[in-house]
Formats: sequence, structure tokens, C-alpha cells
Amino acid sequence: MRKSMTRPEIRRALASALTLSLGLALAGCGGMPTNRQLESVHQPIVERTNYTLDVSAGPGGLSLPEQRRLAGWFEAMDLRYGDRISIDDPLHSGTSRSAVEAVASRFGMLVGEDAPVTPGYVNAGTVRVIVTRSSASVPGCPDWSAKSDTNLNNATSANYGCATNSNIASMVADPEHLIRGANSTGRTVVMSSTKAIDSYREAKPTGEQGLKQESTQQGK
Repeated sequence: MRKSMTRPEIRRALASALTLSLGLALAGCGGMPTNRQLESVHQPIVERTNYTLDVSAGPGGLSLPEQRRLAGWFEAMDLRYGDRISIDDPLHSGTSRSAVEAVASRFGMLVGEDAPVTPGYVNAGTVRVIVTRSSASVPGCPDWSAKSDTNLNNATSANYGCATNSNIASMVADPEHLIRGANSTGRTVVMSSTKAIDSYREAKPTGEQGLKQESTQQGK
């Protein structure tokens, strides 16, 4: 014979069932996306790394052996577009700066005015050459952390924008442009790009002076 449940027992059973159902419902919403904007939560991060080389400098600037050592270091660094060169010279010698600029010009690079702070003390008679290289990456991508297909917020997924931002970070020539964009030199791009076209149009025809007479007989 089955024993009938009392009212307190029925209430406790109903409360347990309600608690279990709420727990299952909340578990189904776990990991639900919350970003309701079209801006990805994963954005490119730009990091800078400073590489330094201390070269000896005298009253006349850098000696030829030191210039060769600097050129070899630039070659080993594989200087490329986006790298920035600066110097830290306690004496602020113009001849030393000119020597560094001359070596950098062989690689198609310019020397900036402001040098970043680097660890270590630069002694007098020593010039520290600094190459600042930037890199871009998107931490946390790809992001498949969502554990539920429930989307009550009508939000974008956690992985939204990862492919686009990761491709931009890997393909951008100068990662610094992701921070503040490229600065214009003031020259009109259209005018400079049409120089070759204008030169071609203004060139005189090759047959304007007539055709050159050629003889088919040998020695004539």
C-alpha cells in the first residue's frame, strides 16, 4: 500500500522540481553572447619592440669600422617599411647624426627626431642607434568559447570579427597605421602619379626625324 504525501512534503517536492527546472534553464543560457553592437570585441593590438646598438663616436663622428658595423647590423635586422630609426646621443653631435643618417639612407630609411627610452646608460662618446619595430595581433582569436546556441540578446557571436581583424593585422604594412593612420606629406598623390603618363604623352614620336637609312650590302 502506497503512503500518501502530506502537504509539507508536496511543497518540498514542488520546490525541488522548480529549482531543478530553473537550474536547467540557466544552464542552457550559459555562454550566451552579450555584444549587441557590430563592433567586434576582439581588436588588433599593436606592440613595439626596441632594438639597440651602441657605436663609438669621436669628434669627427663615426669611424669607417663603426659605420660598417652599423651597416651590418641594419642588414641583419632586415630593415623594412614601418621600422623607425632614432639615435640617443648624450653629446647631441651633428656629425654623428649625419653619419648614422648616411648609413640609414643606403637602406632607404630616415632617422627620426625623438628616441624612445631604453634601458641602460649611454656614455659620452657613444651613440645608441635604436630600431623600433611594431607588430600587430588579435589576442583571443579565434574565439569559440560560446557553449550555447541560445541568443536572447540578439547579439553577435564571440568569434565575430576575428577573421577580418586578424587578416588586417597580418597584412598591414605599417602596424602603426592601425593606431593613428598614415600622415600625409602634403604632396598631391594624383599629380605625382600622373607624371609618368604626362612624360609618355609629351615624348616626341621616334619617327619624327625620319627613318634611318640602312644598307643591306656588307661593308656599306
